[in-house]
Amino acid sequence: MNFSIQKGDSYTYIRMLNEKLDYLMAPGLKSELVLIVDNGEMNILVDLSGCNFCDSSGLSALLLGNRLCKDANGKFILYGCTGQVSEMLDLADLGNHLTVAGTRDEASAFFNSLH
Repeated sequence: MNFSIQKGDSYTYIRMLNEKLDYLMAPGLKSELVLIVDNGEMNILVDLSGCNFCDSSGLSALLLGNRLCKDANGKFILYGCTGQVSEMLDLADLGNHLTVAGTRDEASAFFNSLH
């Protein structure tokens, strides 16, 4: 598996274990995001600190996760975006669509404030 998934009290944590979030990884991530939300989870935190590359398929997976959480009245937050991944998010002008936190603590604090 190219990512790990842990269920927390207020969110599900997904940590990318592959350096690339690309057309090979995106379908698996999309499937997991659908399963997570279908199982009643509505808040997801994605750790991209291990990724140094993201293509349009990867962005599509992230946007799907965001939409699924939003439709479930939840939150989808990314953190650890650096280098090319951060540049790709900026280039695609996704700052108005995706929530990006600087650190896991910042993202976790946001989720913890929901309760």
